[in-house]
Amino acid sequence: MTTQDLYNAWSVTYDPVENKTRDLEKRACESVLSGLLFERVIELGGGTGKNTSWLAERATKVMSVDFSEEMQAIAKAKVQKANVEFQIADVREPWQFGDFEPDLITCSLILEHVEDLGIVFAQASEVLEHDGNFYICELHPFKQYEGSKARFETEDGLQVTECFRHHVSDYTGSAIRHGFAIARVDEWFDDDDRETTTPRLISFVFRRNS
Repeated sequence: MTTQDLYNAWSVTYDPVENKTRDLEKRACESVLSGLLFERVIELGGGTGKNTSWLAERATKVMSVDFSEEMQAIAKAKVQKANVEFQIADVREPWQFGDFEPDLITCSLILEHVEDLGIVFAQASEVLEHDGNFYICELHPFKQYEGSKARFETEDGLQVTECFRHHVSDYTGSAIRHGFAIARVDEWFDDDDRETTTPRLISFVFRRNS
């Protein structure tokens, strides 16, 4: 199955089943973005609406984007806010968000499925307003080195998605090449255990240069 098909299948159990990566990313998103002011948001990888309501409470408009219709159907049922618009789109393809110019783009747990990060950074730079922020949170490269990938159980057994390994310098280098400055980098650990565990997630805030 394609990655899109797998996420459609995963939608059935994505919310009910324990998922440390999902839950830690929600915490990271709220922690990092609570210190920023924003009004217009494009949420890439909105999924089942994990961060959508929180963003909508702080913004005048949120465009939540995902390539899984089944994931987004759950988000639509959960998040019924007038200032949220949902759109099916694949970030690896040309973005078509009309004249919507966000001051914040969020990207959560999807870039491990994107082979060429430059495609995403180039388009983010085009649509984001000057001095706008680009928040990214992904599985930490250290976890990838250990073999971690997005995966889930079904009646047919373990399903593992296609993933691409990205190093920290891949994120920062691509950001700089496409007109971003590095504003913040954080690592996120299970139970805040920085002594004995490998960081699960890494998050960035990149600011588009004027």
